[in-house]
Amino acid sequence: MNSLRQTSPRLTQIMRVLVRHKFPGALRGKGHWPSPQEVRKTFEELGLVFLKFGQILALRRDLLPDAYITELEQLHDQLPTVAFAEIRETVETELGAPLEQLFASFSETPLAAATIAQVHVATMQDGRPVVVKVQRPGLRAQISTDIAALAYLAALGEKLSPRLRTLGPARMVQEFADSLRQEIDFGREARSIRRFRTSMAEIEDLWIPDFIEERSSTRVLTMDHSYGERLDRYVSTHPESKSRCIDTFVKVMLRSIFEVGFFHADPHPGNLFVLPDGRVCLHDFGNMGELDETMRDSLSRMLAATVSGDARAATDGYLEIAEAGDDLDRPALQADTAAILRDMKARAEAQISIGDALTSLLRAGSRHGVYSPRDFFLLTRAFVITESLLSQLDPQFNFTKALQEEMIRANEQRRTPARLLKTWSKVFQDVERLANDAPIDTHRILRRIAEGDLGRLRVPEMEHKIRNISRDLERLTGGVVAAAMIIGGSMLEMVSRGGWLGFIGRSMLTVGLIGALIIAVGAWLRFRRNQ
Repeated sequence: MNSLRQTSPRLTQIMRVLVRHKFPGALRGKGHWPSPQEVRKTFEELGLVFLKFGQILALRRDLLPDAYITELEQLHDQLPTVAFAEIRETVETELGAPLEQLFASFSETPLAAATIAQVHVATMQDGRPVVVKVQRPGLRAQISTDIAALAYLAALGEKLSPRLRTLGPARMVQEFADSLRQEIDFGREARSIRRFRTSMAEIEDLWIPDFIEERSSTRVLTMDHSYGERLDRYVSTHPESKSRCIDTFVKVMLRSIFEVGFFHADPHPGNLFVLPDGRVCLHDFGNMGELDETMRDSLSRMLAATVSGDARAATDGYLEIAEAGDDLDRPALQADTAAILRDMKARAEAQISIGDALTSLLRAGSRHGVYSPRDFFLLTRAFVITESLLSQLDPQFNFTKALQEEMIRANEQRRTPARLLKTWSKVFQDVERLANDAPIDTHRILRRIAEGDLGRLRVPEMEHKIRNISRDLERLTGGVVAAAMIIGGSMLEMVSRGGWLGFIGRSMLTVGLIGALIIAVGAWLRFRRNQ
């Protein structure tokens, strides 16, 4: 990161713009914030990095009022074009050959000029139409300078204003820096394209443009050119295709979230096209969200509880995803969650907004010291954009019903024999570790307690208690193993239709029942001896 001396000219320029747009008043509290329009104009005036920072702030529905979110979402992504000579130099330097050898044709006029890159239409030597995304020259140095300036301003703001400190600006800037560095790595975006294509391959009427590996690098990304029409415009001119297009779009979004855990975080109309053959096409994989299996399970429980109106279960699910601070007032958070769910329940099912519910939950969590991970903000944004687009395409579409059906489907997918075997294999490994380690660890801990209290003297009573506790732990472990065998065998029996899986399930069930019987008989005999 640049030193303060290297950053000071840019920092001085930024401070002048902030003062002109009345930002210093924000140190005195929300009542003195500049207007939403002033905030948007400030980010636009400060350029590329601040445009991206404003777009990230638009995700923070937990911190900013709706008026600011709406204004920041309008931040334009169009910048002056880069001269073609600079584009040529970047492509040739990155790909190691003259432009004419790399492509049969390459348009000098850009198709689009956004904050991070400029896009040109080209043709491969074999005639394959492509688009080439070329990173802006000097981008990395500019990002380094502006991030250093932002970090300094955030730290200064936290020192000067306790109110501002509660928003966590320094942490926010650090997360933004990490996110921006990932976004400018086109190699990462290429891997995201390939991963998403693979995970969505079974969905009919969907096409994801692939990238051309030999014409791509960390600063140049060459992809299939998809000729088509924006989804919203296509549906308005092809009403007979509306239902099919909506079904494909919803299926992609929900399956990518609940089954795959790798989803498109910016599904606005500009990234959704319909090809001439009617297939839906999704663009721009620079902004992806990711949820591991544990987070997806918690999310499913939280959303199911949200729809059913169970505030306690919804709060539990949220806190499994988010990070609670030391000063969390859980009853107060649950009370706020209950109020949110009551408001939802007062609406008809088709009018329920999952995006609004998640936004309200994020705001409640922020008030009570809960820190939500970046991917949860991306998820909330994805729901808000998806519902907004669906209401535009078909105001009568019941997204809540589609969500519930997908969660049921995702839960059924998790109960397949292969997934069950994987889950129970992990359970047995954990139980085996417990069986091996628990008695030894308990003996060691209790011996150290005894030695610490009694000056390292051997006490027969303490040793006797240690042996008893170790034996009890061994029996407890045996009981856990037996219970795991019974539950695992029962589940395999339920999902299998005979064959070898059914045989394994019956075998596990039999072994578990025998083990439970042995443990029960042993406990009864010990009880008789102690009478």
